[in-house]
Amino acid sequence: MATRRALLLAPFAALAGCASPDPILYTLAAVPGQALPGGSGTIELRRIGLADYLDRPTVVRSSDDYRLKLATGDRWGAPLGDMIERTLEEDLTQRLPGTTIYTESGAISTNPDRILEINLQRFDADAGGAVVLAAQAAVRPGDSHNALATRALRFTVAPRSAGTADFVAALSAALGQLADAVADMVRIPETTPAALPQSAASAVRRRR
Repeated sequence: MATRRALLLAPFAALAGCASPDPILYTLAAVPGQALPGGSGTIELRRIGLADYLDRPTVVRSSDDYRLKLATGDRWGAPLGDMIERTLEEDLTQRLPGTTIYTESGAISTNPDRILEINLQRFDADAGGAVVLAAQAAVRPGDSHNALATRALRFTVAPRSAGTADFVAALSAALGQLADAVADMVRIPETTPAALPQSAASAVRRRR
């Protein structure tokens, strides 16, 4: 009887032994940068155009040598595109004090002064282990499809170690560099009162 019970329980024990452990979840984080003075207005960050190969739950470590290398057991804690938008929103808010930054996917709905559009073409490590961020950025007025500025951008950041945590930290640092670059593109200078004509200025002085 004992032998029969052991045989019946053996498949369940094997399944339990093969069960994979819970994955480790990671998230991107904003990093501080230089604040640009004199900003104003509202800016809408459109949904990030994310390369399809990156749009997956598992962390993509590299796309070199014609193949994807995934971090087995390491997953994103939320959709990657959503995390990138949230992180860039925080990065830009810190870099553009006085300017209201919000995302297209958020709850706020208003007519922005400017719209920022970003295509993220690469966001992983090269053959040497350095994180590469390649993107296209365009800025346009909120009421027009004509671009005020467009740029192709590329940044590299060396992780402190080969671990996934340091890899994700390097991804966050690369997003910070992207925010530094687009902040100056999208910044709305603070308007100043027009100078009085010379004759009017003289009249004001005489009245005083």
